[in-house]
Amino acid sequence: MQVSVVTRLPAVEQAAALAVPVVEGHDPPADLGTGADRLAVVGFTGAAGQTLTLAGDDGRALVALGVGADAAVDATLVRDLAAQFARAVPQHQRLAVELPSEALAITAALFAQVVVEGVLLARWRYFVGAGNEQPTLTSLALVAPPEVADEARAGAARGEAVARAAAISRDLSNCPASTLTAARMGEVALELGAEAGLQVEVFGEDELIAMGCGGILGVNLGSVDEPRLIKMSYRPESPSGHLGLVGKGIMYDSGGISLKPSDESHAQMKNDMTGAAAILGAMTALGALDVRCSVTAYLCCTDNMPSGSAMKLGDVLRMRNGTTVEVLNTDAEGRLVMADGLCLAVEDGVDALIDIATLTGACLRTFGVEIAGVMGNSTSLVDQLRSAGAAADEPVWELPLHRPYRSQLESPIADLTNMGGVNAGSITAALFLEEFVGDVPWAHVDIAGTAQQPAVRTWRNKGASGFGAKLLLELAAGFELPAGSTR
Repeated sequence: MQVSVVTRLPAVEQAAALAVPVVEGHDPPADLGTGADRLAVVGFTGAAGQTLTLAGDDGRALVALGVGADAAVDATLVRDLAAQFARAVPQHQRLAVELPSEALAITAALFAQVVVEGVLLARWRYFVGAGNEQPTLTSLALVAPPEVADEARAGAARGEAVARAAAISRDLSNCPASTLTAARMGEVALELGAEAGLQVEVFGEDELIAMGCGGILGVNLGSVDEPRLIKMSYRPESPSGHLGLVGKGIMYDSGGISLKPSDESHAQMKNDMTGAAAILGAMTALGALDVRCSVTAYLCCTDNMPSGSAMKLGDVLRMRNGTTVEVLNTDAEGRLVMADGLCLAVEDGVDALIDIATLTGACLRTFGVEIAGVMGNSTSLVDQLRSAGAAADEPVWELPLHRPYRSQLESPIADLTNMGGVNAGSITAALFLEEFVGDVPWAHVDIAGTAQQPAVRTWRNKGASGFGAKLLLELAAGFELPAGSTR
C-alpha cells in the first residue's frame, strides 16, 4: 500500500476515485465538476457529515464530503468522512483525497493524518478463506496545495504509522486462538519488535516459575499451551520520562472451571488478548512517531482452559510481589495475570503505569461498545488518557475508584480474593489491580465493551476491534510526568 502527497490531481488511471471536501458556505472545488446550486438540488450543502457520490466526466468516481463550517472542522469528523469515502467506492483500489484550500480549524498535517487513518482502517480486512473478493487498496494520494504539501507529508506519514499500529492490533485480536497461542504471540513480538528497533524479551514457563509469577502460572494450569510473558522496551535518546504498559493477553478465555455459557460472547473470547494486542501494535509505532519518553511494556499471555490440572476455586496463588490471592472465580483471571506484569513494571522504576484489559462484563454493561472505562490513583494520568482518547477517537470515561469497596476483596485465608461482590464489578477489579502498583501513578483502562464491534461504524469494522493502540500511541506521544509524581 503506497501513501503519497502530491500537488496536482493524479490521472484517472492513478486515482480512479477522488474525495473532494466541501466547506459549507463556500463554492465546491472545481475538480468536483459541479456548482453549489446543482448540489443543492439533491440536498448537498456541505454540512458536516454529508457525502454524495457522482460520476465524473473523465470516468472517475467523485465523492463530495461535507466538512461543515470551516471553524468547526475537527479531526474526528474528517477521519469519519475519509472512512465513508473509502467505503463508498469499495471496488476501487487507487484513491485520492483533496485537502481543502480554505483555512480550517485543524492544520493540514492533522487533516492529512486522519484522512490516512480513516481510509486505511476502513479498508482493512481480516478474512480466512476464498470468499473475500473485495479489491485490496493499493494506493492513496493526498492532493495538497503546494504551500502546505510538506506539512501534509509529515501528517500522512504519522497517519500511516498510526493506522498500521491499529491494524496490527486488529490482526492479532481477530486471529483464531488455535493459531495465535501465547508462544506464537511471543514470536510475533520478536519479529515486529526487531523491525521497530525495540528490545524484546520472551519468558517461558520455566523462567516464569523462577520469577515467581504465580498469577500467569496459575491461570495457565489447565492449558496444554505454555504461557509467555513478553517484555518490550523502547529507549529513545534523552528520554523525557518512563512510561510502563501492562496488557492482558488471555489468548482464549473459556472461563476455566468457572466455564462460560456457550453463547456468542464465548465465541468472541479469542479477543480476550486485545489489551496485549493494542500494546504490541502501539509499541511498533513509537519510533515512527518520535515518542520522547521511554516505554516498557509487559504482555501477560496464556489461555484459560478447563482440565484435570486447571486452577480450582479455593486455590491460593502467590503473585510476583508475594501477595497471596484466593481464587473465588476462575473466570476472573485477567487480573491475576496482570498482577505479575504490574509488579514487574513497578520494579522497573517507571514514572507512570497504565494497564489495559478486556476485564469486566460490568464495564460493557455500563458503557456499551463505544466507550472504555478508566480508573486510577492519579487524576493527572487519567486526564491525559481522556485527552488522548478524544484525539484518537477511542474515548474513555472515568469511573470512581471507590476504596470502601476494597473490603469486598478480603479473604480469611489469603491477602485478598480475586472477586468482589455482585455489584460494581469494574470498580472492584480495578481495586484488585491497585494492590500491585504501590505508589506509582497508575491508570486502568477496561476495554471489555470496546474490544468487539457488532457492526461497521465509520472507520471501525465488525469484529474484534483492536481498540487501544491509537489511544496508547496518542498518550505516549504527548506523555507528561503525572502531577505530584516523585519518581
